[in-house]
Amino acid sequence: MLDKLDFIEKRYEELNKAISDPDVISNQQEWQKLVKEHAEIEEIVTVYREYRNVLDGIEEIEEMLQDKPDPEFKEMLDQELGELTPKKEELEQKLKILLIPSDPNDKKNVIVEIRSGAGGEEAALFGADLYRMYTRYAERQGWKCEVLSANFTDIGGVKELFFMIEGQGAYSRLKYESGVHRVQRVPTTESGGRIHTSTATVAVLPEAEEVDIEINPNDLRIDVFRSSGHGGQSVNTTDSAVRITHLPTGVVVTCQDERSQIKNREKAMKILSARLLDMARQEEEAKYSEARKSQVGTGDRSERIRTYNFPQGRVTDHRIGLTLYKLDEFLDGDIDEMIDALVTYFQAESLKKVEEQ
Repeated sequence: MLDKLDFIEKRYEELNKAISDPDVISNQQEWQKLVKEHAEIEEIVTVYREYRNVLDGIEEIEEMLQDKPDPEFKEMLDQELGELTPKKEELEQKLKILLIPSDPNDKKNVIVEIRSGAGGEEAALFGADLYRMYTRYAERQGWKCEVLSANFTDIGGVKELFFMIEGQGAYSRLKYESGVHRVQRVPTTESGGRIHTSTATVAVLPEAEEVDIEINPNDLRIDVFRSSGHGGQSVNTTDSAVRITHLPTGVVVTCQDERSQIKNREKAMKILSARLLDMARQEEEAKYSEARKSQVGTGDRSERIRTYNFPQGRVTDHRIGLTLYKLDEFLDGDIDEMIDALVTYFQAESLKKVEEQ
């Protein structure tokens, strides 16, 4: 571990010089990458330097104790050693956590995709419940939400919905929400009172930045057409809806919520960029894991990460085995307890890998 920390400190000093170099500053894209790297390792270097000072202090005290000092001085040294030893252990643990490979997307805004899965109209209504849950959570965090593209059913369910959440660390808090969410409840349309099981899929994508991914304009086919509004309302009389096809991958994004073709195009490009960035990330991860599962699966009832059970008023996350009996509060955006548990669990899993290296 110390060799790795020495290397990081050396790299930090190199970056200090590089980001002050006029030649590097003139290349803004390169400079931004270096500044970002510098910020990412600054805390590690700060803690490592504090850790070394503690080690030096312990070594110095142990040398003094070997000289068999008088009782009063020895008591003072023992007291100081008693303070530094737990500090050393605390800093060691902190360094192990800091050395866990950081997710470069953690501080980014997110684009959330919700799609109805198995269960027809009830699945779409559950998708709308999830949308409200995440927007209420964003409000609690002081984050901003914006719908990018939406396809609703006649009674307000979600067939497909893309929305952006802008806020510091949004991805780090929401990234574990990706997967199939299952609901068990009596639908409002069910007269017999039978409990139905339905699903909706959630995908949480980090917003792509210019430095993350480059899209060649020649790889795009952009079609414009007349928007068709929900229920025959808000139908545009101009060709403002936009469909963008990324020819190399076949990814298609459509936006028609805005009356402005320019705004629809901007939103479509945000979704496209996020999808392409996610595809690139998945390809990279696939190199290290042949058995990698897709982010949301097919939407089948058996592929679930979480169950929302209305009769029992509980929500259960199947990855960590945590059940909370506060379903109403949870769906109103009070999801921090679950998110904290997920972050702790996956951080512990990553720490195991670091300690095994």
